[in-house]
Amino acid sequence: MIRLSLATLASASAVGLLALSMSAQAQTTAPAAGASSPELHAADKTFISDGTQTVATQRDAARIADSRSTDREVKAFAEQLVADYSKLSDSMRAASPRGVDVPRNDPDTAVIDGIKNLRGADFDKAYIEQVALGGQQKTLSAFQAEIASGRDADLKKAASAGLPVIQADIAKAKELAQRKHLAG
Repeated sequence: MIRLSLATLASASAVGLLALSMSAQAQTTAPAAGASSPELHAADKTFISDGTQTVATQRDAARIADSRSTDREVKAFAEQLVADYSKLSDSMRAASPRGVDVPRNDPDTAVIDGIKNLRGADFDKAYIEQVALGGQQKTLSAFQAEIASGRDADLKKAASAGLPVIQADIAKAKELAQRKHLAG
């Protein structure tokens, strides 16, 4: 009978446990054979990148409007956009296929920089014309393109559900622009 010291047994046990844990970790982190991250159609990729950017831009610009504007109608409009576009962002994130990176907050910095230092009537004019009207048209286009050309069913469903919200917000922006005697 072979006699091993307690230290030898402990070392052998530790090495065995280490090998077992490394093997288990490799099995849980390695993708299955033949599996890879989901490959999306180009229209779906564009919707995720452009759509999330336009939604984030609208949401962040509306937050700025809520703090910079002195007009109660502009503030009320901005508060509604923050709520609407936060929900749109959440629904896009939830609809995105597992394993696809969806930017959390990637607004168009040129748009944000163009309004963030303005105040009062100058801010209101720039916000309504450039963001509320022009920016929402970009968002509308991104959602319409996904509905027309996207292939991922969940993304198309999210775009279809978001479209009426965007269209209603555009109508409100046009009404606001008319009341303020701005281009619309």
